Amino acid sequence: MERLHWVQHRCRQLLAGDPGRGWYSTSDGLPSKSFLDTHSSPQRVGGKRRTVFARHGPRQQEYEAVSKNYKGNAIRTTKYSLLTFIPMNLFQQFHRAANLYFLFLALLNWVPVVEAFQKEITMIPLLVVLTVIAIKDALEDYRRYLFDKKVNNNVVRVFCSKQKAYIQRCWKDVHVGDFVRLSSNEIIPADMLLLYSSDPRGVCYIETSNLDGETNLKQRQVVSDLPLQGADLTLENFKSRIECENPNNDLNRFRGYMEHPSGVRVGLHNSNLLLRSCTIRNTETVVGIVVYAGHETKAMMNNSGPRYKRSQLEKRLNTDILWCVLLLVVMCLTAAVGHGLWLQNLKDPIFQVDGQTSPALAGFYVFWTMIIVLQVLIPISLYVSIEIVKLGQIYFIHNDLALYNEQLDSRIQCRALNITEDLGRIQYLFSDKTGTLTENKMVFRRCSIYGVEYPHEENARRLEVYEMEKNEAAGHSVTLKSGCSGKSLSCRSLSCNRSSVSLHTLTNEVDEEEDQLTNDFQCRTSAFCSRVAREVVPDPELVKKLNWLCSPVLSLRDGSSGTPSSLELTYITDFFLALAMCNSVVVSSPSQPRHMVPEARTPLKSLEEIKLMFQRFSFSPFSTLSTFSPPQIRGSPHSFTSRLFTRGKNGSFTLPATPESAAESPETGPEKQQETSNLWTDLDLSSGVDREDAAQVEERGDDITSPDGRDPSRDVDSDDELLYEAESPDEAALVHAAQAYCCTLRGRSAENLLVDLPGIGSLAVQLLHILPFDANRKRMSVVIRHPLTGQVVVYTKGADSVIMDLTEMPKGAERAQEIYGHIREQTQKHLDSYARDGLRTLCIAKKVLEEEEYEVWLKRQLLAESSIENREELLLESAQRLETDLTLLGTTGILDRLQEEVPETIEALQRAGIKVWVLTGDKKETAINIAYACKLLRPNDQLLTASCGSKDACAALLQELRLEVQRGEVGSTEAAEAGNHERSSSDSGTGFVLVTDGRTLDWALQEELKSEFVELSCRCKAVICCRSTPLQKSQVVQLVRDQLGVMTLAVGDGANDVSMIQVADVGIGISGQEGMQAVMSSDFAISRFKHLGKLLLVHGRWCYSRLANMILYFIYKNVMYVNLLFWYQFFCGFSGSVMTNSWVLIFFNLLFTSVPPIIYGVLDRDTPADTLMELPELYQDTQSSKVYVPSKFWITVLDAFYQSLVCFFVPYFVFAGSDVGDLTLGSPINASALLIVLLHQVIESHTLTWIHVLVLVFSAGFYFGFVLFFSLICVTCSPPTNPLGVETLMMSQPHFYIVCALTTVTALLPRLLFRVLHNTFHSSAALKSTQTDKVDSEKYRRRMQRWNRKHPPAKRVPVCVDNPDLEPNAASVVS
Repeated sequence: MERLHWVQHRCRQLLAGDPGRGWYSTSDGLPSKSFLDTHSSPQRVGGKRRTVFARHGPRQQEYEAVSKNYKGNAIRTTKYSLLTFIPMNLFQQFHRAANLYFLFLALLNWVPVVEAFQKEITMIPLLVVLTVIAIKDALEDYRRYLFDKKVNNNVVRVFCSKQKAYIQRCWKDVHVGDFVRLSSNEIIPADMLLLYSSDPRGVCYIETSNLDGETNLKQRQVVSDLPLQGADLTLENFKSRIECENPNNDLNRFRGYMEHPSGVRVGLHNSNLLLRSCTIRNTETVVGIVVYAGHETKAMMNNSGPRYKRSQLEKRLNTDILWCVLLLVVMCLTAAVGHGLWLQNLKDPIFQVDGQTSPALAGFYVFWTMIIVLQVLIPISLYVSIEIVKLGQIYFIHNDLALYNEQLDSRIQCRALNITEDLGRIQYLFSDKTGTLTENKMVFRRCSIYGVEYPHEENARRLEVYEMEKNEAAGHSVTLKSGCSGKSLSCRSLSCNRSSVSLHTLTNEVDEEEDQLTNDFQCRTSAFCSRVAREVVPDPELVKKLNWLCSPVLSLRDGSSGTPSSLELTYITDFFLALAMCNSVVVSSPSQPRHMVPEARTPLKSLEEIKLMFQRFSFSPFSTLSTFSPPQIRGSPHSFTSRLFTRGKNGSFTLPATPESAAESPETGPEKQQETSNLWTDLDLSSGVDREDAAQVEERGDDITSPDGRDPSRDVDSDDELLYEAESPDEAALVHAAQAYCCTLRGRSAENLLVDLPGIGSLAVQLLHILPFDANRKRMSVVIRHPLTGQVVVYTKGADSVIMDLTEMPKGAERAQEIYGHIREQTQKHLDSYARDGLRTLCIAKKVLEEEEYEVWLKRQLLAESSIENREELLLESAQRLETDLTLLGTTGILDRLQEEVPETIEALQRAGIKVWVLTGDKKETAINIAYACKLLRPNDQLLTASCGSKDACAALLQELRLEVQRGEVGSTEAAEAGNHERSSSDSGTGFVLVTDGRTLDWALQEELKSEFVELSCRCKAVICCRSTPLQKSQVVQLVRDQLGVMTLAVGDGANDVSMIQVADVGIGISGQEGMQAVMSSDFAISRFKHLGKLLLVHGRWCYSRLANMILYFIYKNVMYVNLLFWYQFFCGFSGSVMTNSWVLIFFNLLFTSVPPIIYGVLDRDTPADTLMELPELYQDTQSSKVYVPSKFWITVLDAFYQSLVCFFVPYFVFAGSDVGDLTLGSPINASALLIVLLHQVIESHTLTWIHVLVLVFSAGFYFGFVLFFSLICVTCSPPTNPLGVETLMMSQPHFYIVCALTTVTALLPRLLFRVLHNTFHSSAALKSTQTDKVDSEKYRRRMQRWNRKHPPAKRVPVCVDNPDLEPNAASVVS
């Protein structure tokens, strides 16, 4: 609370000059941010901002004036209502050109001169299609309605001024300005400004998993400087006015201010806002005022629903439909011309003919009549069938066990419902690195402090064992042996609170941890806290140096005796303090949801005892730098405490000392000194230490405890293991690393941190400011007031490319500059080494501020925090002003391990002809190392590095690299032509790999160099873009997609990948450690990178080939049947007559033959899944559209023409010369056509299951049943013809069946012969693996049965899921 009172005091000082100016006052040297008068009316800002008053407060008239246009909290995600469903649904459906076309035909048939059928019949196809889609839309909308109803009727407590108490209301009855009270684990009903928290420090914790999927807790704060708090909070007297920005969808930004009756304005920001759909955690009671409700909340404004894209196959389908339209026009023109010529040459007709109409006009009428008759050539039901097939494909993808992550209990999510076939045509894959190729589970691996590298070899061995444990069977333990001695280095060596766990003996706890993860609390609080991340094995050398800090025996001397200098200990201590405090980690434990900092916390030793202990250390003068030892520096005679935790500005290593003598303090008199002397053993600090003492510490240095036998760090919360909830895995890894060295973060509040220091105990550190990480600064900082010195210290951690530029060279002594230069040089070497080893690097730095300097910065910071206009820019400027002239402390190397099967997946994708690019923000060396690890780079690949600083240099370099690639290609071509087959086969995987950095990418993406960059990239096997920003990632994807016209896929897991995912043709989000932003923006969401293999190579190929073959089949059957009607025109004077009744004509494609293609499109498999995974090269068939090329379309059309000729003329010649009527002739023609169409699908199908057989039999039975029933009862239902008794008579005669059999065999014989010859001479992988697939099918059945045994009935799936060959039976679903 001290910090809060101090800030309030400073604010009053700032405002004392002119109370009316408030926090928007213009400060010296700053631009004016005052854009409103203190007493300006709400109407003046109504257009740009929102004004909020308390709904039940004393300002009722003002509330009613400003809130009349604000939306209520009821939500409605439905598209339609009962009144608007029919008109709105029809309006949307008639946006399709096919529906408009059939509407035109239906209206055209009402024109008497061109009427072809009964007026009602031509409307049937359109009505059926519209009805089916309307029912589907209605069901979807009804589900949304039920969800909305459930949400709107949730209950929350809202303040009522009449009853002066909180009453229960439904969410839909909450309005802007209402006071809402929530308790722990309740969901927030609207966006609210936090006014009160039961936490004494005004802190509230929320979980945003319903919003962005992140399970770690986030901290929110009560609006500062509220006049009423706690028991004094009387809401009916709330008179403050809130000005904030208008509703928007930015989850990370909120700007505004609250104006109190006194005229003082308090800035509002994102940490004061509680967002709808989030959950209150670890806080008993909170009260907030609603500022955004209903559809104006940020959660609802981000709810865009499923993504809809237009697939490439649909675009190609539109082209083929246009060809069908052209074919229809040609056939109709032929009929029109033929009818005109027939009338012109007709002499003495024996039947009635309209002689008054000219042949030309009659031909014109016939043209439109034939448009109606041949309308089925345009497949109206195809679009509906495609939607149904895609839903079926998505169902099988969603239920594929190979794409299920059992550990996370997550399946693949298909968020885009209409681009499944595009998964089969991917040519370029753009991948993020961290969290996509790697686990994003950071493990502290190595560090460098004061220019000295600590390799943590034991930690490396522990990680190797962890990998072995992960891959081997459970049930045995593995013991790690120390590389330096046979002794184990337990965690107690630094008095860690987890001393019961020996870090040298790692038992297999994977199964136990997975069981624990089923507990909700454990799941939430263990974010980024895996076992391998928590258990850091300390480096022995670093442990020994830290033991010098609190050893009662030894003093610090120069480096000649192996003892660390005071400056080195300063660096080490500051380094671990920065790791422990420079973060936003929330501390908790299983028995205590949140660890707070007590109001008054006394360390295990008093501060005066600690100061006295350090002051009694003595240091010798500067030692000479040796090339064989780390740089050492001698201390000055000043107190060690001041030099241990502080350093002067401008790089000087001395500061004004803390109180010169402990004796000046009344608490440090002789009695207190005697107590300290009794607490620690007698020290003879003047004589130094001999080598025996040093050896003694080395031998026993692990067991540092206080002289009374206590383990200091175990005094606090010794029974509970600390749980760290971090916003990123990097933070968690660094905090656990600090904990391994006994610099433990034990509690956090808004104003304080509770930190354990080695040998000292717990200290409450005053937290002044947190400057959070952002993508522009690439760093975060904390500003603290040191508990021992009282000075303001800034700790900063961030990317090495940024921190190294912000560090300063010390001014003053030449010796200090030499030492600091050596530290920078060694640290840079270690950074490069870490990057080559594939480690993620972070630099740690600090800065000490003078009080005057801090006050100047604080004034600007408060102004920035209270601003509405340009708040983000002002905060960025303020942070950058503070984070300068830093002192480099050291660097960390964090291991981010590859996900399982990533190398195999990338290798398979490359074999499939997919070019893989890696776009990452990491260093070049790190990216290259990961590329080698995941087999994107091979040892025999040639690496091309593009790194330059100017546009001209970039142009020259791209040209030079392109020539080098061309020379390499020519060389490999000549070697192949020379007949060196052995070498060419062995070098088949070699190629060029381009590596470029972000600065070079800026130049390469400019208009003048785009083409050269793309040309060079196309010739390379892979491209790695390092240090790339989110914008550059999206620009690269867009450049390749537009310039090359290829299908692109982008995969990522973080918010920085969202733009790239949205730009690509197909966006894949990985639900990993960085929240759900990428998933929410993606078309498909998976949990592991390895799932891309089956998703693309198997499901992608299946979806594309199924849809392509189904479309070709649809076109075939329509063309085939329409041609039957066309051939008949040659025998009826092109009059538009037909040889069948109109009902059969309309229903033939709409009902009788519509279901088999859908089953074909959902279940057909041209190649088994295992074969596709073993032979990724098969993916190139769909990738290059070999399945659906123009030649196949025309071959299909020609085949349809041939079959229609056979189907028409075989019955015609059989009945030639007889007295049969047109309907009698049409009966065997229709029956033969049905059998030909159905059996044609059997020939084309690669998979035949009981489902296929059932549907085929049902379709044939439905046709014959319909025509028989129609023939029995229909007398006048198809004028002018009379089908009564025709079908019953024909089907009772043997020659009907002989004609149908002969026609069917003759029509299908060429297609069958072609298939036999093709499969004989070009046997496919599917035929070769038939026997293998039968065995795999049985294995799959058993696997599915085991799945059903383990899971409750709600999660069980049919055994035949994703394997249509498996027929379900009574044992399919195990109960």
